[in-house]
Amino acid sequence: MDSNEIGFDTGSATDGGVDPFGSPSADSGARAGRTGIRTGKSGNTADSIDMPEELSYSEDHVWVDTSVSPAVLGITAYAADKMGSLVYIDFPAEGDHVRAGDEALEVESAKAISPVPVPVDGTVRYINNAADEDPEIVNNDPYGEGWLIKIELDDDEPELLDSEQYAKIVKKQ
Repeated sequence: MDSNEIGFDTGSATDGGVDPFGSPSADSGARAGRTGIRTGKSGNTADSIDMPEELSYSEDHVWVDTSVSPAVLGITAYAADKMGSLVYIDFPAEGDHVRAGDEALEVESAKAISPVPVPVDGTVRYINNAADEDPEIVNNDPYGEGWLIKIELDDDEPELLDSEQYAKIVKKQ
């Protein structure tokens, strides 16, 4: 089985791995402003993982909102689903300078302890204290209240993926 940078199994349900699309979706169509990943297993309903189109993504399943300053980072719904219920997050300190590729965060679930590579260069300005106190907020709302850190970017235009490019990566896993 394959594994990726965030440290969870990327195998499929058919090869004994974790199925990232484990819970059926009541809505068979993608919501406006979201890219949905669909799986087509015969006899099963289509499942989806939401990816807001206004965000940018890394191949390591981290989203970045560069439309605000400081930029906001979190793990994607796909990563949160793969990890399962989070029980602990190890945050960097506010004021720390991070470089793209640094494993500045670590998330822990019952399944694994996984480093989270930051996809941008910058200075950590804020950590999400609510997620520090209740890590499951990341599972429940990964693109909203479950953000992880806010970073003042060194580069105004970091090299990241759009939602369609990220969707193609997730679909391959």
